[in-house]
Amino acid sequence: MIARLLAAGAALLLACGAHAQDRLDAIRERLAQQTLLRGEFSQEKRLAGFRNPLRSSGRFVLARKRGIVWDTLQPFASSMVVTADRIRSRLPDGSARVEVDVAQQPALGAVNATLFALFAGELAVLSERFDIEPAVVDGARWTLGLTPKAGGLAEVFVRVDLEGDAYVREVRIEERGGDITRIAFDALRTTPAELSEAEARAFD
Repeated sequence: MIARLLAAGAALLLACGAHAQDRLDAIRERLAQQTLLRGEFSQEKRLAGFRNPLRSSGRFVLARKRGIVWDTLQPFASSMVVTADRIRSRLPDGSARVEVDVAQQPALGAVNATLFALFAGELAVLSERFDIEPAVVDGARWTLGLTPKAGGLAEVFVRVDLEGDAYVREVRIEERGGDITRIAFDALRTTPAELSEAEARAFD
């Protein structure tokens, strides 16, 4: 009897795993694989212990081979560049400082790479670092629930949720300390197909 129950349980787990993989493959097919994406973002960050959230908005440029440039316009102008090896911020007076250098802080480098994968919708990278719960809402919309696997990311994130269609439209990040960040993306466009001179300089 016990052997039969174990066998049935194993079969059920395999079936659930196969179904989840089918849904993940369906989401992967829906995601547009663009090398360059521009758009606008709005962010709301709720800090643990504080009643009022922090809100900001601006525009971004995502270049898959370079990184992401976040230009915050409201409430204060600033710029942040996320690349494979660093996070750098630039202030309105033109001064810049490196927030994270992967060579000096490898653990933060993993967080950096994860953030880039989140916003770029790179499912293969996310699958290496998270247990994924995929769901296809309808013919176009989908959601992903991400729970960090054991390791450094589990010390930073509790859970990450993504929602989108051909692109990632919303990201919700719940941090271990209780902070929750929501980022929504709008006015997405893939043209011009090349970085402008100003955009390219932002990555240097």
